[in-house]
Amino acid sequence: MVYLILLFEFFKIGLFAIGGGLATVPFLTELANKYDWFTREELTNMIGISESTPGPIGINMATYAGFMAGSAEHGSAGGVIGGVTATVALVLPSFIIMLFLVRALSAFKDNKHVRSAFYGLRPAAAALVASAAIAIASVTFINAGEFTRYFEYVDIKTFALFAVCLVLSISLKKIQPLHLIAAAAVTGIVFSM
Repeated sequence: MVYLILLFEFFKIGLFAIGGGLATVPFLTELANKYDWFTREELTNMIGISESTPGPIGINMATYAGFMAGSAEHGSAGGVIGGVTATVALVLPSFIIMLFLVRALSAFKDNKHVRSAFYGLRPAAAALVASAAIAIASVTFINAGEFTRYFEYVDIKTFALFAVCLVLSISLKKIQPLHLIAAAAVTGIVFSM
């Protein structure tokens, strides 16, 4: 039964997450609230790992969530099947859509309505990415896991590390993002953030 749920949920994410890997984060946050496959904190950690390693974040997270759901039901062998199921389900909508679009777009690529439709998808993708940024910030900077009015729930160490990285990336234009990621990872390990 868990495999059918994985298939449905990740097919839905793959169908509606327009805009790349970060666009899957709001959907994954909803899954974290709906099922016990992974927590919001684990989602945040997986985002950090996925962003600093090769591979798309949505696929990495689908594999992780599927593995966790499958192994909770059927042990580690079920975890592998769950990981494969979730990953295939996430990719399948794009694959199916592209099969049909390649033929259709070649015939209508100069049509002004088709160009307008693709232009209209840009704000939706931007909104999904902005929603992902808010979800990541709420889990990363707020100790309680949700936005709150109380200052004592703000994780000062994490916010300070973010601020330092932001200032360095803006002020030192030649600094490589890989160096900031590595320095932030070492800082997180040393200070147990």
